[in-house]
Amino acid sequence: MSKGLPETRTDAAMSELVPEPRPKPAVPMKPVSINSNLLGYIGIDTIIEQMRKKTMKTGFDFNIMVVGQSGLGKSTLVNTLFKSQVSRKASSWNREEKIPKTVEIKAIGHVIEEGGVKMKLTVIDTPGFGDQINNENCWEPIEKYINEQYEKFLKEEVNIARKKRIPDTRVHCCLYFISPTGHSLRPLDLEFMKHLSKVVNIIPVIAKADTMTLEEKSEFKQRVRKELEVNGIEFYPQKEFDEDLEDKTENDKIRQESMPFAVVGSDKEYQVNGKRVLGRKTPWGIIEVENLNHCEFALLRDFVIRTHLQDLKEVTHNIHYETYRAKRLNDNGGLPPVSVDTEESHDSNP
Repeated sequence: MSKGLPETRTDAAMSELVPEPRPKPAVPMKPVSINSNLLGYIGIDTIIEQMRKKTMKTGFDFNIMVVGQSGLGKSTLVNTLFKSQVSRKASSWNREEKIPKTVEIKAIGHVIEEGGVKMKLTVIDTPGFGDQINNENCWEPIEKYINEQYEKFLKEEVNIARKKRIPDTRVHCCLYFISPTGHSLRPLDLEFMKHLSKVVNIIPVIAKADTMTLEEKSEFKQRVRKELEVNGIEFYPQKEFDEDLEDKTENDKIRQESMPFAVVGSDKEYQVNGKRVLGRKTPWGIIEVENLNHCEFALLRDFVIRTHLQDLKEVTHNIHYETYRAKRLNDNGGLPPVSVDTEESHDSNP
């Protein structure tokens, strides 16, 4: 300490060097818990029944896209899934129809009713995909179509006088058909899923699984999973969207064991042990479509329709559509897009 320097000035100088302690962040008060023992019946539990009644009246939309080269049984499988003639070929196909020179988009709508519940089902087919000598960028018209449906929904959503119920043409699910080669995925398979997995829920399926032995099928499934993982391709259900431990446990089993589903489709019935079953007749017997010992069609059906249909719609709206919406509004400086009429059904050539 220097001589003759007033003590008060030294103390002041030292205090400038020592930083003041930061104030502790305020901890928000916990909400006061109220005793949940009700004095009488309120009726909160009826909300589920109210929601059910409303859904029964309005029905709901489900839009499923099928992608894969010709001859893999896409139309047959969709008909088998919904136990009705809902595919494009079932509705308007003739034997003289030629393979298109470019990828086309064909959407066919149906109303299906079961147990009083109405579903407006739209099946979107992609004839021409993977059927050309040069298939470079043949996924582009499909991505364009998917984004056009997001754009259509966005324009309806930002209207000042918008509809009470916006028609939903967004693709909720894309079944991607893998050829049962038993070897590996084609470059086109990897290219398609790499690009489209960012904009739509992709569920890979191995078509015509009855052409492989059980050992070949098991090895091929493992190889496909490994190739998808190595190439960073995420299929539905995506790990990052698991909401809780229960979801993670259930979906991990699907991701690690079931995917990709090895399936056989058929809309023909045969008599087996006194029962009528959907199946394919071969010289060795009947391949029963819904028999898990024969193929995994029943697992695919339960997954798409009975356990994950609502989640497919929610992931489409909350993740894929929101990603598109945020980017679109950001590119437009936060302003809603200018409304332009979009055709319902068209040929999406690049």
